[in-house]
Amino acid sequence: MERPNEYEPEDEQPDPEELELIAALSAEQVQAIDAALLAAADSKWRKVAFLIAMAMTRPDRIPGIPDVYYAQRVREMVFSGTLEAQGVLSRMRYSEVRISSQVGGHEA
Repeated sequence: MERPNEYEPEDEQPDPEELELIAALSAEQVQAIDAALLAAADSKWRKVAFLIAMAMTRPDRIPGIPDVYYAQRVREMVFSGTLEAQGVLSRMRYSEVRISSQVGGHEA
């Protein structure tokens, strides 16, 4: 896996307009974003940036929602145990995830 450049900043934060769009998301829309990210995931390691690109290019995506929000959703799935991660999750280009072998409480 690529090592992060110590001078490269972490992923940017959403701007005020993007924060308004994020705040307006319904629970169903957040679930749809999570489903799109999970659909791009695999049992093999994949770059977080790849998952985000796949989810953001779907025809049913929600316009205006920034990539950093998708990255936040990936982190939430890692913290909940749905995905496993390696690398620096605050830098989507320097982290990888895979579907957890423990999803559903059993080996996948």
